[in-house]
Amino acid sequence: MRNYEVTFLVDPVLSGEEIKATAQNYVEQLKSHGATIVHNDEMGLRQLAYPINKRTSAVYYCVEVQVPNGEFVSKIELAMRRDERIMRFLCFALNKYGIKYNEDKRAGKIGKKRPKAEAEADVPKGVTKTLGKPKKTPVKPEAIKTQAKMSESKAAVAEVAGEEE
Repeated sequence: MRNYEVTFLVDPVLSGEEIKATAQNYVEQLKSHGATIVHNDEMGLRQLAYPINKRTSAVYYCVEVQVPNGEFVSKIELAMRRDERIMRFLCFALNKYGIKYNEDKRAGKIGKKRPKAEAEADVPKGVTKTLGKPKKTPVKPEAIKTQAKMSESKAAVAEVAGEEE
């Protein structure tokens, strides 16, 4: 079995019922091609990075399906190209990492902020978090002596310069 993800943008000018009917139409088409719907995600109205058809926002839908082969892709893409209600679409095959990522995202392991106590509990023992905190490094005695000599020589140079004027 192969896993695919079909993402499409629906024109936001349509009424809420028409938008849901459009998305449901494509979910039904996927089922008619022998696909099993793993997850159907309505992401809602979002801003676009650039205008498409003089629109600056769109309603996003993402459908994850499992199919025996990829024959449905060309048929679904053709239907979406012909539909004026669909602004953009993307169908792609998921590899094992994509499948695992989607499972973790649905389980809440990715994308949600956790309480600080829970996040700190995940840090293994012996590992310290230094992000955002300055590290205290031990200062070597040679460095201290060199610093003292440099400050003494600067003071001596300043005294000599002050006497010559």
